[in-house]
Amino acid sequence: MNGILLISYYNEVRQSGMHTVEAMIHAASQRMRSVLMTGLSACIGLLPAAISTGIGSQVQRPLATVVVGGLLIGPIMLLAVVPALCVVFLSKRDRADLEPGSKA
Repeated sequence: MNGILLISYYNEVRQSGMHTVEAMIHAASQRMRSVLMTGLSACIGLLPAAISTGIGSQVQRPLATVVVGGLLIGPIMLLAVVPALCVVFLSKRDRADLEPGSKA
């Protein structure tokens, strides 16, 4: 969901006339707080389940640990890897659109 928000904001910024790289940097920096806050709030909510030792913790602790790990790594990947890949692939698309004789 955060990826969709990032890319849709990138598209809005791109339509205003910014270059591809500048638009992606702007979109990632503007959406950084919301992406990090949603991931962090979910991690904090599941942290007690991940470190519990009471009755039934043998079942819930492994699942909660995996979810907390994914929620910690996900926003970092979304803010670092996704913009880089988008810039690579969207730059190729923009160059193809600018070539003479291309079907736009």
